[in-house]
Amino acid sequence: MNALITTDVTKRYANHTALDSVSITIPEKTIYGLLGPNGAGKTTLIRIINQIINSDQGSIEIFGERLQEKHVGMIGYLPEERGLYKKMKVGEQLLYLAQLKGLSKKQAMDRIKIWLEKFEIKDWWGKKVEDLSKGMAQKVQFISTVMHEPKLIILDEPFSGFDPVNAQLITDKILELKENGSTIIFSTHRMETVESLCDHIALINKSKKILEGPKKQVKDQYRSNTFVVEHRGNNFRLPADRYELMNQQPIEGDLFSSSIKARDGIKGNQVIRDLIDITEVHSFQEKLPSMADIFISLVKGEGDEALKKHLQEA
Repeated sequence: MNALITTDVTKRYANHTALDSVSITIPEKTIYGLLGPNGAGKTTLIRIINQIINSDQGSIEIFGERLQEKHVGMIGYLPEERGLYKKMKVGEQLLYLAQLKGLSKKQAMDRIKIWLEKFEIKDWWGKKVEDLSKGMAQKVQFISTVMHEPKLIILDEPFSGFDPVNAQLITDKILELKENGSTIIFSTHRMETVESLCDHIALINKSKKILEGPKKQVKDQYRSNTFVVEHRGNNFRLPADRYELMNQQPIEGDLFSSSIKARDGIKGNQVIRDLIDITEVHSFQEKLPSMADIFISLVKGEGDEALKKHLQEA
């Protein structure tokens, strides 16, 4: 089953189209990266899913049902613009927010205790939010997002304000939530996080979806059949009808690094066999596009061929 399907979702304002017929499919129990530059329309789509604003046209299904008010309780939303009541104490705040999501007082207390223990912050119960650092407040907000065990969790820039240690802590909890059956929509600009966490991605730019699919499939789509080899000597020659030497750089002494583009259909094993006949190979790897490469090129409007050429020459 899919966790969420949006079909032709459109949102217009007076002189601006925030979303233009955006259709995405989010498989259940995955981490789905919702990517795009500032102003692309990501937050608008997230707010429509959360029923904070309405779309002008299009439809949304959540776990096989048309999105309705009753589904609010199965969604956990961490907005980029965090919002806690600064004068309230941490424990009181979490209890209040949990009950808003439909938990009884006892259920809420039990779950809050579990999460405070997970984050090793049991002594924060009586602290006022205004006395917390930004990172500490972020932890409280994250707990408020997930403590009602939502089936769908939407995280908008969840690592904002966290140092590397706490960012890793949040990463571990996100993976744990996925393992326990939650589906997670992950909106971020941090491409290294997308590389390490996301199973599927969609890229929105200028209000339109321009790319979607499993992360591996998307990266495979932009493979250029280019390989980087470290070898001894710079005087080898490969068959010109099969290979193109893109560039070559000295490393140290008589060691060199060469980028080689193979003709379509030639696999890595064949490239290695051809190389070891003519040079001493020290290392060999295929040059694959990173999510950052793909993101930057497509957002700049360079297109598929420009991206592949860039990867070959890099």
